[in-house]
This record gives sequence, C-alpha cells and structure tokens, in this order.
Amino acid sequence: MNLFSETRGLVVDSLAAMQAEGALPAGLDFANVTVEPPRDPAHGDMATNAAMVLAKPAGAKPRDIAATLAPMLAADARIESADVAGPGFINLRLAASAWHEVLRTALAAGDDFGRSAMGQGTRVNVEYVSANPTGPLHVGHTRGAVFGDALASLLDFAGYAVTREYYINDGGAQVDVLARSVYLRYLEAHGQAVAFEDGTYPGDYLIGVGEALAAQVGDAYVDQPEAVWLAEVRAFAINAMMGMIRDDLAALGVEMDTFFSEKSLYGTGRIEEALDALEARGLLYKGVLEPPKGKTPEDWEPREQTLFRSTAFGDDVDRPIAKSDGSWTYFAPDIAYHYDKVSRGFDMLIDVFGADHGGYVKRMKAAVAALTDGQVPLEIKLCQLVKLYKNGEPFKMSKRAGTFVTLRDVVDQVGADVTRFVMLTRKNDAPLDFDFDKVLEQSKDNPVFYVQYAHARVCSVLRKAQAAGIAVDDATLAGADLSILTHEAELALARKIAEWPRQVEIAARMGEPHRVAFYLYDLASELHALWNLGHDNPGLRFLQEGDAATSAAKIALARAATVVISAGLGILGVTPAQEMR
Repeated sequence: MNLFSETRGLVVDSLAAMQAEGALPAGLDFANVTVEPPRDPAHGDMATNAAMVLAKPAGAKPRDIAATLAPMLAADARIESADVAGPGFINLRLAASAWHEVLRTALAAGDDFGRSAMGQGTRVNVEYVSANPTGPLHVGHTRGAVFGDALASLLDFAGYAVTREYYINDGGAQVDVLARSVYLRYLEAHGQAVAFEDGTYPGDYLIGVGEALAAQVGDAYVDQPEAVWLAEVRAFAINAMMGMIRDDLAALGVEMDTFFSEKSLYGTGRIEEALDALEARGLLYKGVLEPPKGKTPEDWEPREQTLFRSTAFGDDVDRPIAKSDGSWTYFAPDIAYHYDKVSRGFDMLIDVFGADHGGYVKRMKAAVAALTDGQVPLEIKLCQLVKLYKNGEPFKMSKRAGTFVTLRDVVDQVGADVTRFVMLTRKNDAPLDFDFDKVLEQSKDNPVFYVQYAHARVCSVLRKAQAAGIAVDDATLAGADLSILTHEAELALARKIAEWPRQVEIAARMGEPHRVAFYLYDLASELHALWNLGHDNPGLRFLQEGDAATSAAKIALARAATVVISAGLGILGVTPAQEMR
C-alpha cells in the first residue's frame, strides 16, 4: 500500500472526470502530476502540483483548475480537507482513518510492506567489489561492498530481478607478481631467507599461503626456475586469495551470485567476439592518439594502435583496445566482460567502482552503448574514500596487510551490523569519516544505535505485553480499534510509516540506498519522541494497565514501526536488535 501513489491515482481520476465534464481539454499528459509531502508539514500531509503543470497545456489559470479539482478530492472519504494555496498548489490533509489503514496494511504484510513492482522483473546485474585477488579487502573495498550489496537488495525490494556479481581480475600481470610473492613465502616455509623486492607483496597474509603450498607440493619447486612453477603457483595463489576474499565478504554478510573470471575470456575467442561486434559497427580503426595531458612531444612516442571510436558515444577521446605490438590493452577484456553480461540477457548493468576509477566511466559507458545500440543502460556508481579515526587520530596501519586497514580489521572491531549501517550514512560519492569510538556510542548521535534502540524498545514492549496476557501477534493487532490513536505524536509516527513505500521507490529509482538509512533514522526519531512523551503523559504509553483494547491499538502502532525498521534494516543488511546490551 503506497498511500502517496493511491492519492495520486485519486488526483488523476478526478482530472479525467474534469475532462469528461468539459472542465479540462482532452489529450492532456498527466505524467508530471505529483503528490508529495509539502516542504512545510504545517501545510498538510500531501500536496499536488496538478493545477500548476496542467495550466499551460490546458490554456487555463492554475487557481481556476485547482478551485474545481480541490472539492472533488475532498469528497473522498480519505481526504479531510483540500485547500488551494499560492499560485495553484493543493494541500491535502488526510483523515486519521487513512493513517490507521496504513498500520493495518503494514501488520498484514510484515517485512513485505513497502515492496514495489516498480522494477517489473527487469534483469539487473550489479557488479561490485571486484578487487584484485592479490591481497585482503581493504576499507575502501568495504564501502563498495556494503553499498553494492545494499543497492542490490534495494532493487530486489523494488521488483527488479537482481544478480550480484564479482569480477575476478585474474588475467593481468598483477597475478604473476602474486605468484612470485607466494613463491617467496613458499621458500621461507622451507627455511630459506628471502627478500621482497620492489613490486612484490610483502604482507603477512601470504605466509599461510606459502605454507599451504609447501604442504601440498613439498620441495618440488625449491630452487626451480620460474618456468617450472609460475603457472601452478599462480593458480594456487589466486584460489587461496579468493578463499580469503570470500571469507571476508561472508564476515560482512555479503554473498555473491556469480564470480566471473577475467582469465576465462583469454584464449577462448570471447574478447575477439566482442571486438568483432564493434568492428561490424564500424567503430574500430587504426590511428595515433594525441599525447596524454602532461606529456610533451619530446617524451611522447606516437604509435599506431587499434582504437575504439568512443567519442561517438560521449567519451573525451577514442580509446586503444590493442597495443602497437598487437597485444590487448586492459580495456579490451573489460569490453568483452560487459559484452558477456549483455549476452546473458541483462536489461540493465550497474558497476560499483572506487573513486579512483572515475576516469574509466565514460569509456565503459561508451563501450556498452556501442555494443547494445544504446538498448542496455550501464550505470556506474563511484564510492568515495573512507577516512578512519580512533581516539581522535587517523587510523592507518594494518600489520597483517602491511600498508592498509583491512575489511576484517573494521568488522572485528565494531561488527558487521555497525560497519554496514555506518557505511550507508553518506551518499556513495561523498567522503565518509568512520570513527571507531563514535560508531559504538550509545547516543542519538550514533544513527545505528538510535535505530536499533527503537526496534529493541518495541520488542521490550511486546515481551511485557505478552507477560500481561495481551495478544501481540500481528493478525490480532491489525484487528484492534485503531481509532483510539488520535494524539498528534501518534499520527506523526503513522504518517512516517506511511512514507516507507514511497521512500523505497525513490531510493531505488535514484540508486541511493543511503536514503533508506536516513529514513530509518527519522522513523526512529518519531518513535523515540512518542516514547518520551509517555514519561509525562501516561495516556501515551504503549502499555495501558487494565485496558487491553487501548494497549492493543498503541502496540499495533509501535509494532508497525518495527515492521518497517526490520524491512529497512534488511535492505541495508543489518540485523534488527531484539534488546540492547
């Protein structure tokens, strides 16, 4: 039940009736007619711009249209009043019974309250994390993992068919460096002293990998030339590192549907197939690029390369897909990978990148537009940096990784729930400060605590009600006499609950799961405010001693709030708290 959508339907039906009566001309487009919360809550519960957007095409004054439309809306039993304001907006106040019906719907639907059919089963591939399998996931990957996972859950909740995917970058030179680094740890496991040269990975996380390799092959590779062991050690190392990465993601509550190997594109004709598709469209040519910015003609050697005409699709320059020696650039397998996604039948692609990949956005969007004739959109979401603090000081070092703070460092210190919620308290493309002390504070300033505390408070009420012999199952609560709920603070909480389906659709449409976290904080604020009023006004307490009927109505309101909190936290990947410790 989306009360805003239903009210918009009422507005559109009334406009159609005005057309039938000749008060409006036929053929008007109602697509831009909206029903939204007014900027100032004092103006009402909802406002519609119908008269404003239709005035010009209808050849009428906005206030004249509004003066006819308003009484038609007010005739509906759900509308308490419809007032024309300003140049022609109509402010609506809903009857208390409308908010009560929302509560019944929420209790009946449970965690499915707010689910939308907006996506209509559109198949979406959300690719995120996709870190090189050369080391542990770091805090930057953590933000991308949380954002991508919450975005996937949000889209699923909004009716899309979502596939979560991790692209394993196991086809480049970096995995050869990984193999050499593991080989050094392997020699170390056999008692040899080793030195990590520049370009190798010295982190302690490879010690166990080298020991595992030694346990599997014994001394077979000791003092052997690289040609003997490189391929086997590379495969072993990648498998071991992906095992670590899967474990790290599991600790964060992230589960992928698909792990796609870049290496699987090589030697299989799949890269060639994708590039042939571009060739067939006349989008590949031999050419020489201009010097990159910052390069002078003296230190730039022009070379003829195979180029993709990406400027035809909004990119700044055409991009090389093959080097002068005929080998692929890093862009070629990425084109093939996205071509593979399209070939799997996805209707929409979403890539979640770190902010350092911002320069890659235009070329990748150009490639997908070229491969699909613009029929499959690619949206790229960039996640900005995370700055870590502890005891008021920057927190930078991880002994295990050598140079950075790992995902496990964060999760082990504050837990997966706190990590996930805090990572979603800023829009993905805004920098985020993560203070290890503040995220564990039990105060209103800590959003994850504040939301969890709201849920736990209601759970406490439910336990006390059960102990007092009051039935608190959702079906019974939905049948309570909710007309008892008349106080403004009670109705304010009900109004906020009613916003949930609308917030889901807005967040999904914008691809912004942080909106869910913000909404949950506001919802928790309304619940805490009502709770606190009960300290001075016993009539507002959820449990009314000796009055089971009134208690049931008030508990129904509180329980409906936790239905939404539970669903919202589910999207964020956070477990609702049953009690606070």
